[in-house]
Amino acid sequence: MIAKTACSDFLHFFRSWVSNPLRVAAIAPSGDSLARIMTSEIAALDGPIIELGPGTGVFTRALLARGVSESDLTLIEYGPEFIGALQARFPAARVLQMDAAHLAQADLYEGEPVGAVVSGLPLLSMSPLKIASILAAAFTYMRPGGAVYQFTYGPRCPVPRPILDRLGLKAVRIGGTVRNLPPASVYRISRRKPLELSRERLRYRSSETEIEDIAAFSDEAGG
Repeated sequence: MIAKTACSDFLHFFRSWVSNPLRVAAIAPSGDSLARIMTSEIAALDGPIIELGPGTGVFTRALLARGVSESDLTLIEYGPEFIGALQARFPAARVLQMDAAHLAQADLYEGEPVGAVVSGLPLLSMSPLKIASILAAAFTYMRPGGAVYQFTYGPRCPVPRPILDRLGLKAVRIGGTVRNLPPASVYRISRRKPLELSRERLRYRSSETEIEDIAAFSDEAGG
């Protein structure tokens, strides 16, 4: 049954990649080895947790294996082809179909900040503006000491250094695996100091926000 599910997920993921390679950005779902590294620093007490781009739910299953309650998970998935399977596999989780760039407008939690954000998003195929928007919004939900966990197929952190600097963040590589298709590394992105950005400012000042300044600076600095 497990092998059959894995084969079905591979075919599903591969078809999604063929139809939209920039959005999916990988020909196969992430492997169990990568999922273990992505969730290795997360515990049950870190809930609630936001997962961005869960796809077929590989990281989601790893979070459950770490003791995180399914009801503590909010899964943000843009691809409509993955929504039905996520809802069926994780019925107690909140599954939302939306662009992660709109995270600030979602009002996901009131008075209960998250302990971690697990991201399966293909940041290398995104613009600096979109990357900055996603990260800034993620940290408006984050409790002190929380972090974003992001994997990449590239040789360095997929978040450009100017964006990290302007948002007051730091990135540390926590591991990597060659037992993935393709091989991948995992980064923990956390605060250097408290962010001044809020969801209200991100929502109501979209034409002249710090986010646009950050993205422009990143472009000028060459990413």
